[in-house]
Amino acid sequence: MSSFNGKTVIITGGAMGLGLAAAKVLAQKGANLAIVDYNEEALNKAKADISSLAHQAKILTIVADVSSEEAVKNYVDKTVAEFGTIDGFYNNAGIEGKQAPIISYDIEVFKKVIDINLLGVYYGLRYVIPVMQKNGGGRIVNVASVGGIRGVVNQMPYVASKHAVSGMTKNAAIEYGKDNIFTNAIAPGAILTPMVAEAFKQVNPADPKAAEAEYAQRNPTRRLGQPEEVGHLVAFLLSDECNYVNGQTIAIDGGESNLYGNS
Repeated sequence: MSSFNGKTVIITGGAMGLGLAAAKVLAQKGANLAIVDYNEEALNKAKADISSLAHQAKILTIVADVSSEEAVKNYVDKTVAEFGTIDGFYNNAGIEGKQAPIISYDIEVFKKVIDINLLGVYYGLRYVIPVMQKNGGGRIVNVASVGGIRGVVNQMPYVASKHAVSGMTKNAAIEYGKDNIFTNAIAPGAILTPMVAEAFKQVNPADPKAAEAEYAQRNPTRRLGQPEEVGHLVAFLLSDECNYVNGQTIAIDGGESNLYGNS
């Protein structure tokens, strides 16, 4: 029997990338899913893809912009109305923004990155945690980044927002561990998602695959990560087997963060 049978998990940014990868893993483990994304067309495709892998899966799709507090409250309310409670929360939605030096970064893009990556994560915690308290506990996984544990050239707002996610994770852990709510964050490195592919296009518009190959050679594994590898880590952190890991930001990057400053 799967550890997720009868359990409900919300996934934001669940229509693609790391959100979709985790949704596929969790659905196959028996979870009920509430998948949140701003892109309705992508949501419908994601639901069909997940259902083809896990025919028994109960899937609620919700169109929402996580930078809107009201939209976040709405996706939480809809999930509770559909499934009764919330056992797990993969607080994943985020954007990279643009790559530019600090002194010339577009202020409006900066604000958008903060609104989605920082406030969107905070709103999720604000409205999901009370449901978990009533439920007697729960598991939360926020998405930081290796950009949440180090600097990244030309990505000031992304780095700032992801460091903030790591900090909010620590606070949620120490404030609500007493309620059997364990909150952790993951710090993915270069995982081959659409967002990362777009970043390589910005680095080398003429040959993004060359940029990808060059970056992979810096990694101890000499490759980029795959979304499903992150999905399995997320599933563990959201499971009942994760009973004493709390307030951690866990890198999943092939070990590359251990090399920064030494290569």
